[in-house]
Amino acid sequence: MAIQFSQKAAAQIVQSEIRAMTIECEKVNGVNLAQGVCDTELPTIIQEKTQEGIRGGINSYTRYDGLSELRQAIARKSAGYNKICADPETEIIVSAGSTGSFYCACLAFLNPGDEVILFEPYYGYHVNTLLAIDAVPTYVTMNAPQWTFTPEVLDQAVTSRTKGILVNTPANPSGKVFTKTELEWIADCATRHDLIIFTDEIYEYFLYDGLKHISPATIPGIADRTVTISGFSKTFSMTGWRIGYSICNPLWALMIGYMNDLIYVCAPAPLQYGVALGMDSMPSGFFHALVEEYTKKRDRICTALKEAKMEPAIPQGAYYVLADVSRLPGATSKAKAMYLLDKTGVASVPGEAFYHGSTGKNLVRFCFAKKDQDLDDACERLKKLAQKTK
Repeated sequence: MAIQFSQKAAAQIVQSEIRAMTIECEKVNGVNLAQGVCDTELPTIIQEKTQEGIRGGINSYTRYDGLSELRQAIARKSAGYNKICADPETEIIVSAGSTGSFYCACLAFLNPGDEVILFEPYYGYHVNTLLAIDAVPTYVTMNAPQWTFTPEVLDQAVTSRTKGILVNTPANPSGKVFTKTELEWIADCATRHDLIIFTDEIYEYFLYDGLKHISPATIPGIADRTVTISGFSKTFSMTGWRIGYSICNPLWALMIGYMNDLIYVCAPAPLQYGVALGMDSMPSGFFHALVEEYTKKRDRICTALKEAKMEPAIPQGAYYVLADVSRLPGATSKAKAMYLLDKTGVASVPGEAFYHGSTGKNLVRFCFAKKDQDLDDACERLKKLAQKTK
């Protein structure tokens, strides 16, 4: 019976198209705008503090919920930036990246067959995490290019088996930043149907055109039913460090902490230490400079896509852009992405990787979290495509 279940689960979970396109890109020595590896520089202060931690003996298991220094730093950051007041002793769990935090939360609260509503285009790892524990993703499809939805459509997605709603803001792959009104719709739906709200706020500092990040847990009345999830991979260009966290009420945090202990034991101790001390030592203008830098990157890639006759849906946040590739040959988005890689050497992710049906067949996603030299190279290659296909 266990073998049959394993085969069932494996049949539903496929290799991420993001990873698959990275492999294809490596074969042709191309420019990888597929995977969100974020190859900009890691802040020097965090490197230095991590080395201090290693030399100081921070190399053993931490407490199941993370180093005290990091939990306290997260509490300060959350109170100041997110407007979420969390007790670092009872309401914060450090885990193996935001993906690990979501996995532990799902294991803690979901049973096989429970449904969780996702907004699509969605991030594939959210879907695969649910499938891995035999939960059931269901979908609310947002409308391009502003990625809008209505409260009526959200309500229609709720069934007797619905247990939660996942809100990814700013969102991967669309770059959508959920508005206060939209979050209030979600809060109302969750309250009426007694649902858990899972968030993924990993791109919370990547915001453009003056937009502000609103953590769903700050909407009145839903703090105790919300699991706020974020991390440091994107903000500090440390995607391989796997330092993430969740914030929720003490009872829920304890349940997530048990799962974290069983699966990961702890996130890497010296890396926790480096992040904790580095956060408190970041230059005051760091986050403002981050927004300025990524706004320029966004504008460069979107301009190049327009010149290449691949109309972009201008992202409000995060560092991805979905582009219309309906003019390229191919019956699927994978075929179009492979054509693009073959003709330009630029790797993208097929849009169908972000939808449960064929809705994304004329979309591909580009990541612009790249060093300027590599991004400029990719932009020049893309602009030449329009000349080749006239």
